[in-house]
Amino acid sequence: MGQYTIKMPDIGEGIAEVELVEWRVQPGDTVAEDQILADVMTDKATVEIPSPVAGTVLELGGQPGALLAVGAELIRLEVAGAGNVAAKAPQVAAVAAPVAAPVAAPAAAAPVPVQRPPVAAPVAMRAPGEKPVASPAVRQRAWELGIELQFVHGSGPAGRITHEDLDVYLVSGGQPRTPSAGSGYAQRHGEEAVPLIGLRRKIAQKMQESKRRIPHFSYVEEIDVTDLEALRAQLNERYGPARGKLTLLPLLARALVFALRDFPQMNARFDDDAGVVTRYAAVHLGMATQTDNGLLVPVLRHAEALDPWACAREIARLAEAGRSGKAGRDELSGSTITISSLGPLGGLVTTPVINHPEVAIVGVNKIVERPVFRGGAVVARKLMNLSSSFDHRVVDGMDAAQFIQAVRALLETPALLFVE
Repeated sequence: MGQYTIKMPDIGEGIAEVELVEWRVQPGDTVAEDQILADVMTDKATVEIPSPVAGTVLELGGQPGALLAVGAELIRLEVAGAGNVAAKAPQVAAVAAPVAAPVAAPAAAAPVPVQRPPVAAPVAMRAPGEKPVASPAVRQRAWELGIELQFVHGSGPAGRITHEDLDVYLVSGGQPRTPSAGSGYAQRHGEEAVPLIGLRRKIAQKMQESKRRIPHFSYVEEIDVTDLEALRAQLNERYGPARGKLTLLPLLARALVFALRDFPQMNARFDDDAGVVTRYAAVHLGMATQTDNGLLVPVLRHAEALDPWACAREIARLAEAGRSGKAGRDELSGSTITISSLGPLGGLVTTPVINHPEVAIVGVNKIVERPVFRGGAVVARKLMNLSSSFDHRVVDGMDAAQFIQAVRALLETPALLFVE
């Protein structure tokens, strides 16, 4: 038997360093050729690293969150034959608990009814002072069940405790404590240190870079979308069964495409190192999408060539790919302007952060019905704010205002969206 070292491969695009996000194997596991060993993250996407050989895992090259240079040792296997390194006694590296895919569960997950046989006192899974890592929803459920997280094994990334781990703990006979009456008013002194790894680290770096390099200014305009919503309802009633339902976003995308024809300086990327602004004829629309792991920006390519229904289908496909972690690198890069929307949670006003190196982002706020004076009478109208941010180095305030006013005119007279 010999040993085989697998080094971090060059995954292209000039990437010199990646972040180790998740191990798919652990020391002692038997792996087959082409089996996925680990997930790593570049600046653009998560990449799976397969094994070029079959063997048994001896050592792992780091813990989740570690940064690995291209060419660094990723993993060491014991293989049949001579291998590619001199044999030595296996040295198993200390790594995090086995990693499994996070299990999504609602914040108010109901307790699982199980029969728990009497068992001895639970054994702590962590060293004294070590804090269990869990989401607020998991902590709340554990509190309701009377479970001390210190005694629960975490199967998520970096040992994070999931709802499934709570279920396993109960089924295995864990002894939960019984909350005392009025415990909701008891003092609490716990702390939780949550390392920024994987996508959260990339989001933090991207936001810091955007705010550090770009002098933002925001412009907010109120838009009457009463007629737009009425038209959307009519289109869905007539064409929905055959073409699919339209949300607001495809219509907003269409309005942006039209407005950008007169304001090409908004559909641009600024290379501030070279001092060059590149304007694009194609509208590659970034769609800020919230996932369980954090914010992604899938790219709706050539939005100018899509009708509202084709646009809606592509938005839905990209959102699902982003939430399921299946979006490729080409689907997460290359945007020229971005839409940010929190849907009904959008608030009245936001100050969106520009997706560097773009120069503009359009933030969609929620629709509210309010009384408005029209023709001397007070009528109910559906109103929505657009809260947009611009790079003041290359976009003047007057141009930004005129651009948003052009978008407003299109949305308030929605028939124009279907006239070329």
